[in-house]
Amino acid sequence: MASPNPRSSALTTSLRDASESEKLEATSSWDALEWTKIEPVSRSVLHVNLDFLLEAEEVVVEGYGVVLVNTDEAGTLIVTNFRLIFLSEGTRNIIALGTVPLATIEKFNKMAVRLQSAPRQHDKTPSRRLLQVVGKDMRIIVFGFRPRTKQRRAVFDALLRCTKPASLWDLYAFASGPSKFTNTNPKVRLLNEYFRLLGKGSYRASMSMIEKGLFLLSNDLWRITSLNSNHTMCQTYPFALIVPKGISDEEVIQASTFRARCRLPVVSWCDPGTGAVLARSSQPLVGLMMNMRSNADEKLVAGLCTHLSGVSGPRRKLYIADARPRKNALANGAMGGGSESSSNYFQSEIVFFGIDNIHTMRDSLARLRDYLDTHGATSSDGMSSFLRHGGWSWGGGNLSSMSASVSTLGDSGWLIHIQNVLAGSAWIAARVALESASVLIHCSDGWDRTTQLVSLASLLLDPYYRTFTGFQALVEKDWLAFGHPFSERTGMPTVSGSGSNPFELSRQSSAGSFSSSPGRQSSGSFTSQAPSPPHAQNSNNCSPIFLQWIDCVSQLLRIYPFAFEFSSDFLVDFLDCMLSCRFGNFFGNSEKERQQSGVSEVCGCLWAYLGDLRASEGSSHVHFNLFYDPSKHGGPLLPPAAALAPTLWPQFHLRWACPSEAQAGELESQCRKMAIKFSELQKAKEVAERKAKEVAVAMESLNAELRNEKQLNSSAMNLAKRASKESEAIKRAVESMGCKVHFSSTGDFTVGIEGNPADAPKKFTSTPLKRELDGTLHHDEKSDLSVSITVMAEDVIPKNPIGQVCETLCPLRGRDGVCRWPDAGCAQLGSQFIGLKANFDAFDKLSIYDSYFQSE
Repeated sequence: MASPNPRSSALTTSLRDASESEKLEATSSWDALEWTKIEPVSRSVLHVNLDFLLEAEEVVVEGYGVVLVNTDEAGTLIVTNFRLIFLSEGTRNIIALGTVPLATIEKFNKMAVRLQSAPRQHDKTPSRRLLQVVGKDMRIIVFGFRPRTKQRRAVFDALLRCTKPASLWDLYAFASGPSKFTNTNPKVRLLNEYFRLLGKGSYRASMSMIEKGLFLLSNDLWRITSLNSNHTMCQTYPFALIVPKGISDEEVIQASTFRARCRLPVVSWCDPGTGAVLARSSQPLVGLMMNMRSNADEKLVAGLCTHLSGVSGPRRKLYIADARPRKNALANGAMGGGSESSSNYFQSEIVFFGIDNIHTMRDSLARLRDYLDTHGATSSDGMSSFLRHGGWSWGGGNLSSMSASVSTLGDSGWLIHIQNVLAGSAWIAARVALESASVLIHCSDGWDRTTQLVSLASLLLDPYYRTFTGFQALVEKDWLAFGHPFSERTGMPTVSGSGSNPFELSRQSSAGSFSSSPGRQSSGSFTSQAPSPPHAQNSNNCSPIFLQWIDCVSQLLRIYPFAFEFSSDFLVDFLDCMLSCRFGNFFGNSEKERQQSGVSEVCGCLWAYLGDLRASEGSSHVHFNLFYDPSKHGGPLLPPAAALAPTLWPQFHLRWACPSEAQAGELESQCRKMAIKFSELQKAKEVAERKAKEVAVAMESLNAELRNEKQLNSSAMNLAKRASKESEAIKRAVESMGCKVHFSSTGDFTVGIEGNPADAPKKFTSTPLKRELDGTLHHDEKSDLSVSITVMAEDVIPKNPIGQVCETLCPLRGRDGVCRWPDAGCAQLGSQFIGLKANFDAFDKLSIYDSYFQSE
């Protein structure tokens, strides 16, 4: 959080001094801020940097010199068609505490505060203009405006126009469009989940399959029916339902008339191993006397009690879990509702969980939010919790304030409600996992407490739902497809009410108002100048049911940190996206309404957006649970009662009231950094190992070439040795014939032939032969082994060049270029040598050993 500016520091100092003296002077506190002297920031300066705006986000109004009272920070307040943005005056950065999506605002009020001053100066002290904003995400923020300006009025009117759209299509999600965050049709994803539950995972759904009605698959126990394909049987149920295979469509239709809003018993989850199921419905219409019955409904419920082992085995037990307190179930009999009788339903047992209704949950969350604002570090009245009640309550030894704080938290009842939902879900999961029993769950209408219990029990039973893809399938199946009224519970316009009944936000005073804090009246008197508008028609139906369920999931994640692929940060971001209404996934109250409004085609998809965030950083993203290990919890999670004691969810409940204390995931963050570093080192190691392997391969190649060269060298040496021996043999043979052999340093040798003295010696030159590796001989003038045999004749001087060449190279060729053997002079010159060559008997007498010409 950005540090406060000098004016803000003056305000904080004045408040602390006044608290310690237990009396505020006219010149202290808010006067020290000197709002009247704050000059508005130039519009040209502001519009230079609007990079923070999202696609299709437009500025509606701007307020300058506004103070965020929670942190005593001055800045600029901007209202867009999507959110309320607060920019720091000094850094021009977005302050997260003062920035909230419009759909996340539960209510807002214009307030006025008049500080206490001297009696004579009372009339001269102007009241301070404040705007209080209460969010559905546990924050209460207050903005202060300069007096004698119309900025607060402009911002307030803009909020009135933008936070209560006349129709669903006025929301920002329709203006921004699907952009790149598109996804497949939710009906296709629902069918794929049905196929997985029925063991038909090899089938993949498509829109053509849905249009042609080719999705009616079945297994030995259950089948998919298309009776509600046009939402004519039940408007709040999905287009496809899983029912017992032995129940006909006519019986299904008859059974629907016996349940409230035609929400008949259908299968929500089934165990592929044991055949046990989790089924859901609404309350039966048993009437005031609790004596109404339906044969079709009883047969359908009995169909959930399949045989334990084959057709001949005993039938499994059926538990009917009524989420309501027993007295509430009886009271609903006055309106035709009620609960089942175990005597009318085969092998069944009725259990009441005692979970309170939506109105109790709404009031409980409001009290929790007020508790956090009152005892948090960033309070909406501008004072730290350490300065409440005129002193340092924690550091000064006064424990009464701490005791009151703990009592207030308990009085909110939020944690008790969380524990009730957790305990009920764990009980249901235990019955299915340990007894192989089936459980039918319902409340009054079967879309609030029923959905909480069914989805949470499924999360405990099926490890698939504890992954990203499985969690999406679970939410889309049990919450969206089965008609949890998100528009009513979050206070958004509905499709049916978008024309004649414009939506109006709830503005009623709640426990989060200023007067609820006992210490807030010490600094001045607060009055409401603009009373909140009256309730809208559906304002009493707002309730944090889905928020409560996400809170329960976070409690399970805390208990089982190795069982979930996603982290607590993912749950926070997911919940923020749902509350902001930036995407169309949670619009409307049913699948039918979303289909009518076409939100899946014209609005962005929340799941695609979150998936894109994860893809940007891979497994190192904060949405991934660093400790996830599916091998540790491959089966159902069955927490004992002692482990279900809930606590506040720091990442969500404390992030605005106690920012520094909300960093419960700091250890996980540090571990994540270490994991990222380890991953980088691991990659560097792999790169080094890969390079080492390449070097090893190169070395091996070089060694192979070296061995080849050595082999060639060895062969050449052997050939040289053999040639040397052959030369020695030839030398001895020639010397034995009376010739003198002289070898030159270049390898040539001269042979002198002793013959007739009248004959002159001639010179003969022999051309060396080169022996290749394969043993063949080739002529090579550049060979190191060269032999020159010369016979000199003094009286014969060749005059013809051709003859000279002939006589030099071939002694059989005459001067005229024609060989005249045996009449040629060369034949008669050195006749003794020629005779020796032709005299084989003379060769036989030579002492030449055959081993001279043999290879080694």
